[in-house]
Amino acid sequence: MLFDFLAFIDELRENEDKKEIVEKYESLIWPIQWNIIDQVWYREYLSRFPSHEYLTPEEFSDDFDRDILQKLIIASFSNSYTLSNNEKKRWFELSIWVESEEQTIVKTLSELWAFQISRLFEIYIEEQMNHQIWITEWGDDKETVLAEREMKIKRRKSVLDSLNITQEAQKAQVEQEAKLDDLMGQL
Repeated sequence: MLFDFLAFIDELRENEDKKEIVEKYESLIWPIQWNIIDQVWYREYLSRFPSHEYLTPEEFSDDFDRDILQKLIIASFSNSYTLSNNEKKRWFELSIWVESEEQTIVKTLSELWAFQISRLFEIYIEEQMNHQIWITEWGDDKETVLAEREMKIKRRKSVLDSLNITQEAQKAQVEQEAKLDDLMGQL
């Protein structure tokens, strides 16, 4: 596997600059002993995002949990994402957009290397752990984080609804073209 959650948590524990994240999380919530799906931020937030099939690098397609990575990406407050139709393949392209003051960086998941995919897991898991700490530790930030989470969930529903509309329109166009071809053949 490209990413091992518990090994990553152990790395954080050993890192002088990052160990505070794990220490706070474990003191406020509970010790991290289980997988990602057992974490409170996954159960209460990420699990609410429906998944959609998307392209990944073929050589790594079975080496990481695609569903969890997608949920981490779409749940993140630090980026935007798009699912775009890929004409050549049946699945969608998942792209990540990160904006800074000077530039916008766009990465398409199917073009990433193994170390980049692993790094995405690390970045997004740290973010979710920090958000859970804020929710637990500070009352004022709790409402802000929870409101942002709800907005992200609504946006995801909107994205999937628009994908369904696009897919239905494409099916209708194919059917209409087939009927037109039948009519032309009858003439």
